[in-house]
Amino acid sequence: MDSRGVPPGPYRATKLWNEVTTSFRAGMPLRKHRQHFKKYGNCFTAGEAVDWLYDLLRSNSNFGPEVTRQQTIQLLRKFLKNHVIEDIKGRWGSENLDDNNQLFRFPTTSPLKTLPRRHPELRKNSIENFSKDKDIFKLRNLSRRTPKKHGLHSSQENAEKVKCEIINEDQESSVDNREISQEDVEEVWRYIILIYLQTVLGVPSLEEVINPRQVIPQYIMYNMTNTSKHGVVLLQDKSEDLPHWVLSAMKCLANWPRSNDTNNPTYAGFERDVFRTIADYFLDLPQPLLTFEYYELFVNILGLLQPHLEKVAIDALQLCCLLLPPPNRRKLQLLMRMISRMSQNVDMPKLHDAMGTRSLMIHTFSRCVLCCAEEVDLDELLAARLVSFLMDHHQEILQVPSYLQTAVEKQLDYLRKGHIKIPGDGLIAPLPTYSYCKQISTKEFDEQKISVSQAAIAELLENIIKNKSLPLKEKRKKLKQFQKEYPLIYQTRFPTTESEAALFGDKPTIK
Repeated sequence: MDSRGVPPGPYRATKLWNEVTTSFRAGMPLRKHRQHFKKYGNCFTAGEAVDWLYDLLRSNSNFGPEVTRQQTIQLLRKFLKNHVIEDIKGRWGSENLDDNNQLFRFPTTSPLKTLPRRHPELRKNSIENFSKDKDIFKLRNLSRRTPKKHGLHSSQENAEKVKCEIINEDQESSVDNREISQEDVEEVWRYIILIYLQTVLGVPSLEEVINPRQVIPQYIMYNMTNTSKHGVVLLQDKSEDLPHWVLSAMKCLANWPRSNDTNNPTYAGFERDVFRTIADYFLDLPQPLLTFEYYELFVNILGLLQPHLEKVAIDALQLCCLLLPPPNRRKLQLLMRMISRMSQNVDMPKLHDAMGTRSLMIHTFSRCVLCCAEEVDLDELLAARLVSFLMDHHQEILQVPSYLQTAVEKQLDYLRKGHIKIPGDGLIAPLPTYSYCKQISTKEFDEQKISVSQAAIAELLENIIKNKSLPLKEKRKKLKQFQKEYPLIYQTRFPTTESEAALFGDKPTIK
């Protein structure tokens, strides 16, 4: 299964389900099995299905190596419930599946789920609501100005592709010191973060990944400015904060066994009780920390969780976590700090009989970080993958991006002075955007690595040869050293003794 087979876009969780079920049907080995003195063809045991699907999920970047065997069994049960598979007698739906020798087969019907369809009128309204009649920005033009490909580096060339006209100096004086309202400032924040998000995700439009009106500028501004020296959000309304007893319990486990609270009693199993108290609080929250409304947005970022796109994924998550209500962001920051420290703490007692600390953290808190308002078949796997990545990179992801503040300030400055005008009513400044490299195969990479290196070495040889300020004796010495280190490249440049002698005006020597 190609981990990049499902591009970012709306209903990505459903598309991933279809990809997994298609790959499972296409790749799961089928053979003859005997059961109760009877032979059955083109079938497989539950244990064989668990083995095969387990390897498939762990090798896929959308799910990752954190997938457990138990999660694989749960997914197969969902396959049975949704008639992706059936037992050998054709039963499905209410049947159960365990990691054993029970026989199953594929039905003749397609297991693919149809994507939900939004009513065209609703889709139109969501776009129209995003653009006010007198807005300073016409954000409906976002998809026409933003690059669509994924990649790894920033380029000013793409910024120049933004369709804009520079107002000349004579016109500047008439619009200088334009008054900016609070509403204008908020719209700038919304516009900037959406531009960056769309560019990083590489989607033609954000309209079905996130409703622009779900982007609350006040949340972003608060999350950017009201922080401690460690970057954790500070809440003015303490009633929205974690209860004192939860904070105390989290601090106890995060600093175990060096807790600052010396009043904590200690007894056998004390740390397990403290952990259960924290878990119960987070699991009882009315909605996940990343909120139901941002589910599609975070699921789309899962496609970026690959080694060569790690920096892009971090940038995307950094932006998305700024959209959260400040109490949610604070809870997420404190939770990630705690479980990350616990996972790395070699002195932490065993909290579960069958699971390591890291696996327990992911298994316990994944659903209270990310889940859909309506049950989605891959929720557990997608949430576990995201929480695993957040644990490893939470310090970078949950820090305040200074470049965003700079971009907003520049945008407001351009707006005040009327520097840049787009066709229509809006004013925008050109933004540094991402340009992306085409992915190549490992073989092509190795070939390019060799050819580029050899070209650079050959260029070095030419520089030695053409260096007129280098004394002949020193030049001979350097060339001899070069010949010793890179004989093939040297022979290509001087195939005969005559060609070598011609460089110094010597008589050719017989070798």
